[in-house]
Amino acid sequence: MKRALLSLIVPFALNAQTMSGLFDALKSHSQTKSDEILVKMTQIHEDQAYSKLYPQVNLFAKYDNYSLPTGMIPLAPNHMLALVTTKKPQPFSYNIYAAGVSATMPIFVKSIFTTADKAKAMQQSAKAKKRINLIKNEAVLVGANANLIYLNVLGTALEGKKRSLLETKKTVEIKVENGRAAASALYMINDRLNQIDIANNNIDIQKKTVISTIETLTGITLDDAVMMQQTGEITKNALESLKPMREKIKADRLDLRAQKEKLYPSLYAHGSYVKSYGESYNSYDSVDEEYGDVGVVLNIPIFAMSQYDNISLAQIEVNAGEIELQKLSDELASKAKMLEESLPLLENSKKLYTKSIEEKKKLLEIAKLNYTNARLSTEEYLRYEDDVVQEEANLYKTQATSWQTLMQLAVIYANNIEEIVK
Repeated sequence: MKRALLSLIVPFALNAQTMSGLFDALKSHSQTKSDEILVKMTQIHEDQAYSKLYPQVNLFAKYDNYSLPTGMIPLAPNHMLALVTTKKPQPFSYNIYAAGVSATMPIFVKSIFTTADKAKAMQQSAKAKKRINLIKNEAVLVGANANLIYLNVLGTALEGKKRSLLETKKTVEIKVENGRAAASALYMINDRLNQIDIANNNIDIQKKTVISTIETLTGITLDDAVMMQQTGEITKNALESLKPMREKIKADRLDLRAQKEKLYPSLYAHGSYVKSYGESYNSYDSVDEEYGDVGVVLNIPIFAMSQYDNISLAQIEVNAGEIELQKLSDELASKAKMLEESLPLLENSKKLYTKSIEEKKKLLEIAKLNYTNARLSTEEYLRYEDDVVQEEANLYKTQATSWQTLMQLAVIYANNIEEIVK
């Protein structure tokens, strides 16, 4: 893309801040930190997925009361027969106290790994979104600063017009006093001066709004606009601003796969150790017993209607995301083409406005002379004054629009704005 130098050298007091300073402040402000929190959250989601691969160990204690004597541990028939024959305390009781430890661990659960991959994709989406949001906010800063420059130079043009009208007013006042000009001429000039004051007041209101926007993003309150110039070119790519959505769709596809994998067989290992206490029902002696077990469980879903619904919902999420991505791709591609074609037209407009201003200023000088010599009416003279300021306003507005157009392209292609603007 052909680069157009967008530097503004204007006669207004420069602020002590620089664009680099504003960009640095943006990175440490709350607007950016909120995106950092989202990235950390996605990292935790990934850790949560992998944590399901670790054993789950629990300590427990319990008390049970039964209406009939109940075994404290499982007993083999031969062991039970020996207890009856010898009349030893039998491990059966109405009240049983128990404590122990239990553990489970997945051996094969396919959906766990796919869920972890989904979390990784979501993390990439969050990181990409953080970068795009930073670029968007940097673009807002540049656009706001361009508007502030526009308002400053517009105010300067209005002040120039005001000085010109005040000089003319002195001449008209003398003519009115001498009866050589009607008092209405003085009224019209005074009205134009009042209109300039109104316009300047409106400019001050707009500047407050722009400064507030910059403060919201950076925490810095500017006293004036920051000088800036273009130092880099736009690099075209495959619409990198859509990367967060692309990664999100990748995560949705992995979620769909994980939902399907939950219908696969899963294999778990389990084990436990229990120590039981109670009063033997036959001898009323205190007894305690302990036992443990280890095993493997194979779960095979045969009918899981709710899981089929989850699969359908996940498929809809994928389809909806793909349609939205295609829609945004078409919109951004069309917008990028329009913006790229607009930049050279804006550059040409600036040249034409600059030339027109030069011509209109010459016409204004002639109009002033003719008005002083009573060869031009007050209305016609004021029209020349208005034309100069209007054309200057068009030039300054076009300069601001050029910056904003450039920033829109930078956002669409996710370019590093700090390499484009200094």
